[in-house]
Amino acid sequence: MSDDQIHARFQTQLGAFRLNVDLALPGSGVTAIFGHSGCGKTTLLRCMAGLLESQGQMRVNGSLWQDNTRNLPTHKRPLGYVFQETGLLPHLSVESNLLFGYRRVPKTMRRIAPDQVVAWLGLSPLMNRRPGGLSGGERQRVAIARALLTSPRLLLLDEPVSALDEPGKRDVLGYLERLRAHLDIPMVYVSHSVSEVARLADHLVIMREGKVAAEGDLQTVLSRPDQPLALEDDASVIVPATIVKQDTQWHLCLAEFNGGQFWLRDDRQLKPGTPVRLQVMARDVSIALSARHDQSIQNVVAATVTDIAPEQTPGVTTLRLMAGNTPFLARLTSRSVQHLELQEGASVWLQVKSVAIIE
Repeated sequence: MSDDQIHARFQTQLGAFRLNVDLALPGSGVTAIFGHSGCGKTTLLRCMAGLLESQGQMRVNGSLWQDNTRNLPTHKRPLGYVFQETGLLPHLSVESNLLFGYRRVPKTMRRIAPDQVVAWLGLSPLMNRRPGGLSGGERQRVAIARALLTSPRLLLLDEPVSALDEPGKRDVLGYLERLRAHLDIPMVYVSHSVSEVARLADHLVIMREGKVAAEGDLQTVLSRPDQPLALEDDASVIVPATIVKQDTQWHLCLAEFNGGQFWLRDDRQLKPGTPVRLQVMARDVSIALSARHDQSIQNVVAATVTDIAPEQTPGVTTLRLMAGNTPFLARLTSRSVQHLELQEGASVWLQVKSVAIIE
């Protein structure tokens, strides 16, 4: 078993509900646990934290937390846990809330300093205020900082933005993105929001009825046409890319990915060399058998049809295509698929009407 993995194998019963999972997750980056309400996401997270009695094994980057002979209680597992509700101490200032957990960590085990998390999460203006005077997004940022100051080996986040309004969600998600760049601590993020997963995750686990329905890197799982996510109205893929050119005349920038290039609106004046995550919706992709340049669609790349999913919605077919090593989804009418005589292995031109930079 690799020492740079999180191995989580659990079986537990809660009334009529049964959890049965066996996962080997990356020992770095962000793993998203996705699924609809009642699928077992939070139950899995609580097992990982040792908050629920379970049979199985938990090993984090070579450190054994639980097996048949050993089961560390929650307070001895080096983890941080961020809930939907922050649980901040209302009578203490933000600074005192942060230091409350920090001072409980032996000096020899402290890996993160208060001034680091204050900078990462933009907390300087809030330090003398109490939780009751903070917005929901501000309170959640303080809760994340407090969890980090325990110097955890694993950070668990249970739908941390689900109770926030849209501005609060954008605020907290932006800070979590920055943390992903700064931290070498693996994060497990529970969510039922496709947009949150697309923005944050490197690895994706889809759960259904207490079991793992699909698991793998974000690009691969989102592009699987046999999964329910590919059949939803907002089905999309995420494309890691790098800005390579700016066109100031037309307020555009050019993003390069493995398999091609896309022109994007350059609202943020992104400099060449900037890494970005692009989102391409399945409904914004059309297919042509030849490269057409006498049209308004500017983003056209060569691709190969790899999968044609059985029709789930009457008259609509979902295709998976590869441009280089980058997967895409296309949602076409079944009549168009038949008219173009599309088959697996066919070489086509993928036309993308709209591309968004994930923020």
